[in-house]
Amino acid sequence: MANATVCTVKDGDETFVPIPGIEEASLKIFQSQVLLPFSLENGSVHAFLGPFAGQNKKKFGNTMLPEDSSTFPFIHSAKIDLSLFGHTTKIFRAFPPTKDRHLAWLTRVENSMHSVWVETGISEFIQLAKFDLHCFDPQMLLSAIFFWNRETRAFEFPCGFVCPTLLDIAAITGLAPIGDRFYPDVFEEEISIKETSISWDKKTYLAFITAHMRKPDTPVSTSEHIAFLMYWLSACVFCTPSLQVPKYYYILAQALYLKKKICLSKLLLASLYTCLDEASKSLFRESGPRNLSGPLWLLQLWLNTIFEKKLSLTSSFTLVCELEGARLTTLTPRKRSINNFAKYIDAILSFTDFSEDLAPFIRTTLMGPSWLRQNNQVGSITPNSTEMWFGFLSWDVIISGMRQKDVRIYPYQPQFFSRKFGLCQMKPLPLRQEESIDVDICVETGNYEELLDFILHPEKQLRLTPCTFSPSFLVSKFFLRWWCEYYVDKLLNFDDFLKKLINSPLSSQGPKQSGTFKNQTIIYHFEQFFKVCYRPDNIGRTIFDASVSLSKMVQRNIRSKKVINPGGKIDFEKFCPKNIPHLPNALFGLVKHLSRPP
Repeated sequence: MANATVCTVKDGDETFVPIPGIEEASLKIFQSQVLLPFSLENGSVHAFLGPFAGQNKKKFGNTMLPEDSSTFPFIHSAKIDLSLFGHTTKIFRAFPPTKDRHLAWLTRVENSMHSVWVETGISEFIQLAKFDLHCFDPQMLLSAIFFWNRETRAFEFPCGFVCPTLLDIAAITGLAPIGDRFYPDVFEEEISIKETSISWDKKTYLAFITAHMRKPDTPVSTSEHIAFLMYWLSACVFCTPSLQVPKYYYILAQALYLKKKICLSKLLLASLYTCLDEASKSLFRESGPRNLSGPLWLLQLWLNTIFEKKLSLTSSFTLVCELEGARLTTLTPRKRSINNFAKYIDAILSFTDFSEDLAPFIRTTLMGPSWLRQNNQVGSITPNSTEMWFGFLSWDVIISGMRQKDVRIYPYQPQFFSRKFGLCQMKPLPLRQEESIDVDICVETGNYEELLDFILHPEKQLRLTPCTFSPSFLVSKFFLRWWCEYYVDKLLNFDDFLKKLINSPLSSQGPKQSGTFKNQTIIYHFEQFFKVCYRPDNIGRTIFDASVSLSKMVQRNIRSKKVINPGGKIDFEKFCPKNIPHLPNALFGLVKHLSRPP
């Protein structure tokens, strides 16, 4: 790519890099490349996350953005009753048990089977069960779930979509993004379940441990090893709602025992999507959420790392395990209070710019297995890590569920979250151009490969060519306009959040605002969008672009809030950022909707 110039929009700190012109010959190459390097005029080299396709200059083209308002995050609800979120023990039912319950059993099996776990790629992950995975902050988890969008499978932060990626999972758990997919009801039962001595009538985790943990001086049998893996998967990884070890984990536990290279990281991420979707739906119930289950411990550790600096989370961690997840367990706040909603919501809303806090695992001081620690920046990877990074950065379909009836299929689309890898952000493209993927799609036994071939059938084979460049959080102008067009009428500040609350001590917090003139928030909203669409050489087009989005505000009863004077006497300068030429009056600038761009 040719040299590019970083542009700064007027009266603001937002920066973007224009996508350099690409000749037709180069375009064909970049349509199949995962990394698209470019240089700035100052000589620094960065990269976009590809593949590259037309960025749709004629219109914003909000493909990949939510179309169903019922999937919008709970934070945009008209009213939020915090009293529904007070009984946290009923809300969060399934978290990993305390380590004391299984530590002796884990140590016993590990002493005999450590080499098997290393070969299978789960050794580091199992070490997390030695730490306090059972600790969680309910207000922190719920605050984040308030921002979850069930259509994009991402949290809607002011700076853009944010979500754990396979890189985050690798850093937290030590799981690589490569390996075989686990297809429910397709893997063969190579060791007959009838030949094992596993008891299926144990109704609690403790009873299951007591029944299957053998005496210290006896060898670990096949049945005991598989039983331990079943316990670990159901209690410490996927956190089943029944709080007991289900029989349907046998096939996966057997596969791990037989050293099959199962890609647990994708299975774990898909399971996190499932539990976040279900948790988000439950927020809208009149009775509030109940009995949430799934790998929410992973969400807690991920939130700990993005809030670590912003909330000054401290740890007394002593290095006994070189894994980020182990350190992050010690950051979980122990003090629970409904008043903490204010702190966490305010922290999330303060992410107006994408910062290194949201990309914590590309830092040079990363802990973890050597294969990741020495190659956690894609701009300086070794040839041996190309396959791993291709797994982090390329499109894929991920599957959750241990039984066919529980199967959910999701697209893994890292192009949504390019900046989390230290890559510049283009307007993302959908995995399938024609239609979205239905997560509840029915998959008949044995037809997984046929379905995935249909979904993943690429027009061009993607390739990752290693190159050297520096991390950057720059975005393209097309992305900036694409995001602002979607988010402009969803902008929210902390005062807006407080006004939504009912039955909460937080409702009375925050500064009092005059009831006669409340245009401060709307002015701020307009400024944010105006900075993006401002064109000094085409004032008419600027008015058109701004009015298209801002007319949504008018339709949401702006007049009833006395933002616009019906007499048209409010000067446009009250809405216009400083150092930008004055445009016509407010009524024309905000409401005038031309039939076509000037």
